[in-house]
Amino acid sequence: MARDVMPEALSPHDLKAWLRREAEALGFALVGVTGVDPPEGYARYLTWLAQGMHGAMTWMARPEALAARQDPKRLLPEAKSILVLAAVYWPPYALDPPASGLRGRVAAYAWGRDYHRVLRKRAGRLMRALQARLGRPIPHRIFVDSGPVLERDLAKRAGLGWIGRNTCLIHPRKGSFFFLVEVLLALELPPDPPFPTDLCGRCTRCIDACPTQALDLAKGLDARRCISYLTIELRGPIPEGLRRGMGSWVFGCDICQEVCPWNLRFAPRQGDPAFAPRAGQAYPDLRELLRMDPRAFRQRFQGTPLMRAKWTGLLRNAAVALGNLGDPRGIPALVWALRKAPPLVQEHAAWALGRIPNRAARRALRRALARKPVRIVRRRLQREVSARAPESRQ
Repeated sequence: MARDVMPEALSPHDLKAWLRREAEALGFALVGVTGVDPPEGYARYLTWLAQGMHGAMTWMARPEALAARQDPKRLLPEAKSILVLAAVYWPPYALDPPASGLRGRVAAYAWGRDYHRVLRKRAGRLMRALQARLGRPIPHRIFVDSGPVLERDLAKRAGLGWIGRNTCLIHPRKGSFFFLVEVLLALELPPDPPFPTDLCGRCTRCIDACPTQALDLAKGLDARRCISYLTIELRGPIPEGLRRGMGSWVFGCDICQEVCPWNLRFAPRQGDPAFAPRAGQAYPDLRELLRMDPRAFRQRFQGTPLMRAKWTGLLRNAAVALGNLGDPRGIPALVWALRKAPPLVQEHAAWALGRIPNRAARRALRRALARKPVRIVRRRLQREVSARAPESRQ
């Protein structure tokens, strides 16, 4: 059989319909097909990079990655179609926060298993079924929130939704709480029409709600100000002017999606069972997080997205969250971090203690300074000790 000739009983349109049914049976909520032409948003992406809005994510600007984002065929020269899939994860509305305790917040997409592994396996099963159906191998490549592809542009072009002011892809009946998967295929399939319109209208709820002002009216995202970037991608100190805006988030952020009317009205209240929330992962106890050693971190979060923040990053974030809560019950954990954690975490723990209006917190800062810590920690301690923060009599 010639390489790109379909069996007589299966036209390209029939094959596409079959693929859609198979994908939906595997748990994908949205399925679309587009061509391999350069994405329309590539020029805008270059401007975004030129403005430095990608922050420390230097891998995004590597020449080979830019070339692939401009021309998907660099990733698979034989590619003739791109299959775009979406899987719904559990939204924030699925769980009520605990009534007590000093709790942090984790973005809903990270409540369960590592979606990269789950969806790559699922897409792999779909490709094996396709090859069995056609009776021959089909060259393909699978990308799950990884690899140099402009996934939202491709998803929009495949008809899966529009890109909202919060920079997320939004579907009019499913909201935006979903993962995207792209499969480059050496197979000609009829493309779906692009999503026809932008349904954000005049709504600016996401922009207004962002506590660090990372969004703008032109649908731009300054990653350097985004809580998700600060808690996950940034490896060094969090800029002091942005720490307050992080609230109790320790991994990612859902605010710009939580307030979106399309999610409030239409997002499913339960997601794909494969991403069901793990106990204690959505609202972790901040004091427990701050006392974890590397082994405990791995044991608790292995196989989940939280591994990306790394041990020091998650402890750093927990310290900031405790400072923002300002609850004296967090003082012992912060004191412990000042003695036992790496310097990066110590600096943030000292900042957090300075946010708690309590004499015990002030004493802890002075004692830590007397131990002559490393310079980055010493400077922070000196600032907090010299600050005339109000103190309670507790």
